[in-house]
Amino acid sequence: MEQVTIKNDFISLSVLDYGAIIQKILFKDHEGNTLNLVVGFENPENYLEDQISLGACVGRFAGRISNGGFNLKGNSYNLYSEDGVHLHGGKSGFGKKYWVFDAIEHNKESFVKLSYQSPHMEEGYPGNLKASVTYRLIGNSLHIVHEAVTDKTTVINLTNHSYFCLDNTRSINHYQLHLQCPEILETHDNLLPTGKLISVVDTDYNFLTKKEIAKKRLDTPYVVSKDAKTVAELYSPVSGILMKVESNQPAVVVYTPLEFAAICFETQNYPDAPNIKSFPSAILNPGETYYNRAIFTFDLVT
Repeated sequence: MEQVTIKNDFISLSVLDYGAIIQKILFKDHEGNTLNLVVGFENPENYLEDQISLGACVGRFAGRISNGGFNLKGNSYNLYSEDGVHLHGGKSGFGKKYWVFDAIEHNKESFVKLSYQSPHMEEGYPGNLKASVTYRLIGNSLHIVHEAVTDKTTVINLTNHSYFCLDNTRSINHYQLHLQCPEILETHDNLLPTGKLISVVDTDYNFLTKKEIAKKRLDTPYVVSKDAKTVAELYSPVSGILMKVESNQPAVVVYTPLEFAAICFETQNYPDAPNIKSFPSAILNPGETYYNRAIFTFDLVT
């Protein structure tokens, strides 16, 4: 397993070839203490046993797909499912593959680019797909760009699955969260979307105005406001660190695990888009390029 670290005056980023995993994002708090802002393992080999996609690039389809697969151009494609749910690309999705380091630059805008060649019918998905992810440091921001091309019409939905923790406490209840997301996707008990959008107004999913997370736990697909420049803001008054999330994607799945203090912002298309016609298309055709951009900016607020 290979690790690469890039850095600038603000951020140090460590990335693994396995799963294109973000292992560390090092940033100093208001007292000058260096914090790792993502949950992960110090020993890279431990990721081989990880089952919750710590820091990984997940795909071919991030999130959930129903009905054991999907139909595309008159063909049915069967996907591995558990209890009727296909999750994060299957048994061995992109987060469990070895990627290739294509380019590494150490300069004012340091970056690392990785790629993965997914063969036709891997995990049941059609098309030979070439995927890449570029992690670039620009000032106090981490830019993540996922791209992909295919030789056969397919579906795709990639995202980074980092679990962010903005201080060293054992709770996220005191974190202040602001989401520019006026709606959520209604979901069944198994978290598959029903196809209906629900306003967050008058619900405890409403973070249109910044407020503490408190005891609310989320595994929720939010619909991003079409005119939103910033998708999410997260602030820890303990460390003074404010994180802003920008994205060109129509949704963000906000996930707060029960097992430890952290929060994910999975910028992506709607879950189960291949099976719900009213959702934004997840189809990628030959000659097209899939493009998913997210920016994570870290500031100190005193």
